[in-house]
Amino acid sequence: MGKIYVIHENDEWTDHLTKRLEELELPYELWHLNEGTIDLTQDPPEGVFYNRMSASSHTRDHRFAPEYAEAVLSWLERHGRTVINGSRALRLEVSKVNQYMALNELNITTPKTVASIGKAQIIEAAKKLDLPSFITKHNRAGKGQGVQLFHSMEALDEYVYGDGFDEPVDGITLVQQYIEAPEPYIVRHEFVGGKFLYAVKVDTSEGFELCPADACKIEDMYCPTDKPETTPGAKFQVLEGYYDPIIKKYEQFLQQNDIQVAGIEAIQDKNGEMYTYDVNTNTNYNTDAERVASIFGMLELARYLGNQLETVKAKQTNAG
Repeated sequence: MGKIYVIHENDEWTDHLTKRLEELELPYELWHLNEGTIDLTQDPPEGVFYNRMSASSHTRDHRFAPEYAEAVLSWLERHGRTVINGSRALRLEVSKVNQYMALNELNITTPKTVASIGKAQIIEAAKKLDLPSFITKHNRAGKGQGVQLFHSMEALDEYVYGDGFDEPVDGITLVQQYIEAPEPYIVRHEFVGGKFLYAVKVDTSEGFELCPADACKIEDMYCPTDKPETTPGAKFQVLEGYYDPIIKKYEQFLQQNDIQVAGIEAIQDKNGEMYTYDVNTNTNYNTDAERVASIFGMLELARYLGNQLETVKAKQTNAG
């Protein structure tokens, strides 16, 4: 009658989900897509397929996992299988340009950004922005790849033509407006089933100068799956009673782009304007922050996948 299939390329990030699936006694199977084959002449198995492919797969020597995942998702969608975070979600996961265009379509503000290919073009992009401070970042990123803050064209030139230049895996470097926040934190909004679950405040005071980038992941300093926080002032804090009108826009954005599970990161400048700078369709949760708040993202996700599986089974029964 089917099971839950988890499409991924990172066992460590997937363990947190499989523990919850086992806790709820839900049948599942892991599809690690770094390598594999698809027989396009065969029908996929019945069940629910949850895509957790990450934009940072290349940092784990899984360079073509997203491309292979796209092929698998195309096969699943062609046969009408229930896919959570399907091909559209994957397309946004691996391209910040695609994210920003989709966000802007719903009038969600993103930082001013110029995309460029080529070192000379990166310099030209910064000139086009004409801002006193700006950052570079990779279009297809993860772990804060390529995030650098600059206060002058001279510093950018030295970086771009120096030995420390970080070449993007897809060749596209983004030159982006630097958002100066009054306090060193960003807010990550978590969604399961396309609905808001909770928001978490991420302290960025010990990392890179606060910017509209993957600040909570730079050099894995703030990775949600890190060891437990044992000191006061935890970097991750679930915000009790949090609400912002942007949540409704985010839910609309997720529905419009067929995304069911995501973490959306935003930052406010000193004037109170919110900038949305990252959509993570492969979301992780911080255990310690959740324990304090008594809310658990992976448990809610496992329940959601279980409900989707029950719906699939009901359809099969009725069809039979």
